[in-house]
Amino acid sequence: MLQDKDTNTRLNQIDNWLKSQLPSTPFHFESASSDASFRRYFRVTANDKTWILMDAPPEQEDTDPFIKVASFLFKHGINVPEIVAKDKGLGFLLLTDFGSTAYLDQLSSQSVDTLYRAAIDSLIDIQLIKSNEVQLADYDKALLQREMDLFPSWFLDKHFGITPPPFLQQTFDALINNAVEQPQVIVHRDYHSRNLMHTKDNSPGIIDFQDAVIGPISYDLVSLLRDCYISWPQQKLNEFIGYYLSQSQAKGLLLGISTEQFTRWFDLMGLQRHIKVLGIFCRLNYRDNKPNYIHDLPLTLHYVQQVSAKYPEFSQLHHFLSEHPLIGTIK
Repeated sequence: MLQDKDTNTRLNQIDNWLKSQLPSTPFHFESASSDASFRRYFRVTANDKTWILMDAPPEQEDTDPFIKVASFLFKHGINVPEIVAKDKGLGFLLLTDFGSTAYLDQLSSQSVDTLYRAAIDSLIDIQLIKSNEVQLADYDKALLQREMDLFPSWFLDKHFGITPPPFLQQTFDALINNAVEQPQVIVHRDYHSRNLMHTKDNSPGIIDFQDAVIGPISYDLVSLLRDCYISWPQQKLNEFIGYYLSQSQAKGLLLGISTEQFTRWFDLMGLQRHIKVLGIFCRLNYRDNKPNYIHDLPLTLHYVQQVSAKYPEFSQLHHFLSEHPLIGTIK
């Protein structure tokens, strides 16, 4: 991460760049947020108008993926930030401001139906865009495997010192096959309550989409509904799955796919995602000095245990996670 001297230099660069973008206009900027990468965000205020400045140090972050996906989705009417100004050499983007209220801040038993239906509607709009109109990486077998490899490396070995069990690759293969057999669409890849902003108009505002790929149609829905930061009763999830299926099929997606088939895709896709995320949260702690994500291990592990208990072919995984004394310390 940036040291104090580097931080001051970077803040001076931001100030000078904003002066070039907002000439003769008094402004100030303050920290808005950071994320799981080296990117930081600042809220810029001038004449009662605000923008978000993305600070992506070019030696650590590449702004090209964000620019490509943001421009593409914006062109197709998806509510993502508009890029007002950019300097790829410096790693600065000036974006429209969606405010500071994430879905996570607004979600409750009273608001969840309205918020999630809007998020599902926006998700379907993304999935309806023809994926051959943009060059994105495929969420292929190799990428799915690399993601799940984070689980034995960082969660089992680094976090607990546990030797990975021999059945693990067989589990991974089954989850990979489940992913690649689904219809392939544009996948946000982190479509959850911290990356959906509650906005006055056209809510949600969608952020953090720069890792988008072409991949399994159930992936973003399970990211939303089995969120690592907030959970809902299974009956509520069933209602949202039903809503998603009815709306998507009405628009020509998933025709002929039963609720049972889609639910299996959804469950196993979530199992792949949450196995990966257990490794990511531990890597963020040990490698990137971001310990707060460790607090999100219990819910993520609960999802893995819940789904692995539902399907007999994952009984070994369920038994291993439920019975191991060290893993049992995660509460």
